Amino acid sequence: MISELTLSLTDHLGPDEAFHFARQSLNNTRPKALHQQDYFEMFWVQHGRAALHLADKRVFLSEGDIVFLRPGDVHGFQGKGDETYVCAVLMLPQTLRSLAARHRGLSNQLFWSEASDPVIATRSISQLIDLSKAALKLEAAPRTPMQLEAFLLPLLADLNSQPDQMLKDAPTWLIEGIAAAQDPEVFRKGAAGLVEACGRAHAHVSRMMKKHTGMSPSSHINKIRMAYAARLLTASSDGLDSIAQNCGIANLSHFHRLFRDHYNMTPKAYRNRYQRNPITPV
Repeated sequence: MISELTLSLTDHLGPDEAFHFARQSLNNTRPKALHQQDYFEMFWVQHGRAALHLADKRVFLSEGDIVFLRPGDVHGFQGKGDETYVCAVLMLPQTLRSLAARHRGLSNQLFWSEASDPVIATRSISQLIDLSKAALKLEAAPRTPMQLEAFLLPLLADLNSQPDQMLKDAPTWLIEGIAAAQDPEVFRKGAAGLVEACGRAHAHVSRMMKKHTGMSPSSHINKIRMAYAARLLTASSDGLDSIAQNCGIANLSHFHRLFRDHYNMTPKAYRNRYQRNPITPV
């Protein structure tokens, strides 16, 4: 199947609206053609099973699976088996760009993944119930950017803190390698430490990381390093050079640059803002 249609969200929104909410049942008919769109879409299976058709493959979805579609992603949906009931939130690109600009931790995650395929996350039954409650509120709310952010941010924050949600179909060696990368003895070695923990060739690890997380080994390690640095900045009085060394970064200028990229402020400014009970050496 090839893409024969490009859908536009502005055809369905008023001048001050930022999103559209939809519920529908999917039939079991295979889509005649795939399509792409000029908007972001969050699509989840509320009940039943579905198939996500991509340009070169088919991915089967179960109850609780969420697909994060980006503008230009070529796709189509199909119900599988008994009645398939789905929900979708369609969003203007400028709203998502604004959100990502203000929350740097979302870089390369979910909607903003650089992987070729859309990211798919999974919610447990209890999490799906919470999502359904939030969706009911969104459905009844004005279609403003503020209401959309109130719906999205708790979900994105939760998913961003649970990278295993995006590793459901990843090979065991990659899951174990990513888990091992949380150890300072591993992430201090940089991307080489993650590759070593995976036990595979660097090029292969890089390809699989991009596929399953949307990040390169280096980007993933630097994210862990900066989170570790942030904890040290708020929980100790260690100097910046010592903290950089503890993260495995020998060059202090490089450390400053990475920290600003992740937290949009300098390490010193972060410490001044968030440190509560600094420990003074005696």
